[in-house]
Amino acid sequence: MRHALALLCALSVTCAIAQQPAPITKSSLVANALATPATVKDLPVHQVVLYKNGIGYFEHSGAITGNQQVAIDFTSEQLNDVLQSLTALDSKDGKVSAVSYNSTMPIDQQLKTLALGLPDYPPTIAVYHALRGQRVEVTGAGTPLTGRLVNIEFRRETDKNGATSEDHHFLIVATDSGALRTAELTDSVSVRMIDPSLQKQFADYLGIIASTQNQQVRHLTLEDRGEGQRELRVSYISGVPVWKSTYRIVFPRDSTSNAILQGWAVVDNTIGSDWDNVQLSLVAGAPQSFIQPLSQPLYLRRPEIAISTTAMTTPQTHEAAEMNQMQVVPNMVKMGMDAAPPASVGVAGMQGIGSGSAGGVIGSLFSNAPPVTVSSGYGGNSGGGMRRIGSGVYDVTSALTQGDVNTNTFDDFFQYNLAQPVTIHKNESAMVPILQENLPAERVTLWSQSERTPFRAIWLENTSKLTFDRGSFSIFESGVFAGQGLLDPIHPGEKRLLSYAADQPIRVKQHPEEGKREIRSVSITTRGLVKKTYAAESRMTYDAINSAEDPRVVVIEVQRRPNRNLSPECKAAETAPSLYRFRLPVASHQTASLLFADEGPEYEYWQINEDIDQVVPLQRLSEEVPALQDKLKPLYSAQQSIIEMKARLHELEQKSTSLTSDETRARENLTALKGNDAAKRFVEELNQAEDNLQSTQKEIAALTEKEKAAVESLRQTLLTVDIAWNSPAATPAAQ
Repeated sequence: MRHALALLCALSVTCAIAQQPAPITKSSLVANALATPATVKDLPVHQVVLYKNGIGYFEHSGAITGNQQVAIDFTSEQLNDVLQSLTALDSKDGKVSAVSYNSTMPIDQQLKTLALGLPDYPPTIAVYHALRGQRVEVTGAGTPLTGRLVNIEFRRETDKNGATSEDHHFLIVATDSGALRTAELTDSVSVRMIDPSLQKQFADYLGIIASTQNQQVRHLTLEDRGEGQRELRVSYISGVPVWKSTYRIVFPRDSTSNAILQGWAVVDNTIGSDWDNVQLSLVAGAPQSFIQPLSQPLYLRRPEIAISTTAMTTPQTHEAAEMNQMQVVPNMVKMGMDAAPPASVGVAGMQGIGSGSAGGVIGSLFSNAPPVTVSSGYGGNSGGGMRRIGSGVYDVTSALTQGDVNTNTFDDFFQYNLAQPVTIHKNESAMVPILQENLPAERVTLWSQSERTPFRAIWLENTSKLTFDRGSFSIFESGVFAGQGLLDPIHPGEKRLLSYAADQPIRVKQHPEEGKREIRSVSITTRGLVKKTYAAESRMTYDAINSAEDPRVVVIEVQRRPNRNLSPECKAAETAPSLYRFRLPVASHQTASLLFADEGPEYEYWQINEDIDQVVPLQRLSEEVPALQDKLKPLYSAQQSIIEMKARLHELEQKSTSLTSDETRARENLTALKGNDAAKRFVEELNQAEDNLQSTQKEIAALTEKEKAAVESLRQTLLTVDIAWNSPAATPAAQ
């Protein structure tokens, strides 16, 4: 009792002395830096920024005192992102000296450290093979057996009905007496390992298997060393579920031109930490991000190099040098290198940002980095007119600064900043409001060439300073649900059609009409390439039939065609990159018509060929453009002459064939009547046929040469032709 009382008094005195402030000296700073950090402290989540590409920016912050250990729990999958992006900032002169986490060696690497050689999911046969040669005790199969396990084998058994099975396993055991015994493995048989070291190995194996079930939780510990009370901020990114936007569009009963747009965001907390009163921002952007398995130990395959060996040689003898020859033996100098002491390496390290609206001092996380003064601290306003948020993205000054939510645009995406803190516990989801605006909205019927079913729609105009993110919406009219649809991003000042239900009383019919087509230009270039340009107009009438009891405004969407413009008589209510929209009011039980006309250039291409009959197209072209008649006439006249020569050659070739036949027949008759007086007549016919055939062949040869010369002449003309004509009414675009 006296010993316990004395010990308690000693502890009291020690505690009292420890509570007195000690003078700060150089030695005390060194001792403080080497002291063991205090109890591990949780660092709560302070800010969350969620992005549309499935990543989130998280910031933990809290007060620490002296040397402090801070712990944050993650999953193995999250830890990979954390190791890529972790940033730890101390508000004063403290420094983060170490960041550690429980490593997880891959299970196959851990199992290699055991002598059993069992894989992760071993079959029964593999377990018994691992026990071969070990002492075991087998009970439940008659007399207990004690000895070394020799093997396990399958045996084929045949029952009394002649059926054969191979699912019988038998253990072969060499007993201590030297006998080999066999025991069938059944549900009642047990095998016990006798060797304690083998039992430990098997227990270690099962322990490794069990430990892999707990590797999903990774404990990250940061050791922050310093003096006094400070603020520590830890930030990182992590993969998260994509946040979703959903909207409600409500038409009040007493309003026909405005609608209330209410926006919500569906947010899921899956990071393993509670979000208690966090500053939540939702970014409709997708910064580039990727995953590297940094948290997993990486094993590289090393090449296996064979050990080099020296071949043994047979001893040899060598003749001696002559005695009168001087032998010079150089002095052997031992060469070495003085090792220079390693130079000290300075680490710039990471720097912490001081808090406060007037600016702060960046304190180095490492002792050799000098402090740097910045113009603004966390959450402060800089002189440049921009406000910094924790995600490293800057907001423009023209954004809203009042209300529950404001949006900021930067680069090609925007974000919603919730003014009120949000609480979402881990493994829970929530809907948070992001906007509510009273906007102009016109109820219309939408008909499109790509979707022939008419739809009820609203023409919504974004007159607010907010950007509406992509999402789904629901329409409520007269206090009841009216339909649903999808919404693409709508920026301030934009007007967008949103369809939500079929409009069955409306039908739209199309009636094509004949348009105009006038030639605008003609060009004939080298090798006779003909290009004709027309100014063409297409016309279509759309009839909208309204069978409803109330009037409708039908919005007709017509596809835009490349290089075509609306005719002056058509006025579109709205022009999109790929279509026109026209407003067509239709009274109840009436039909209204809309004329659509567009115009633009049309082209025709063809090639003048000296060997093809193209006289008619050339003559038509000269009639279509009388100004080209003098230039085109030599071309089609030359081609007409070639065509006539080809026709004459065809006639001569047919005549030559006929004369050849007559000559053959006369020669055959003359042979049959040889020595007869009648043969004289066939001799005269044969001579005449030969004369005609020779004359025809000469004419064919001459005409063939003439036709070749005409073709070559026309070919040479086409190589140098250059004809261009433009209509006085043609515009540069039509040409």
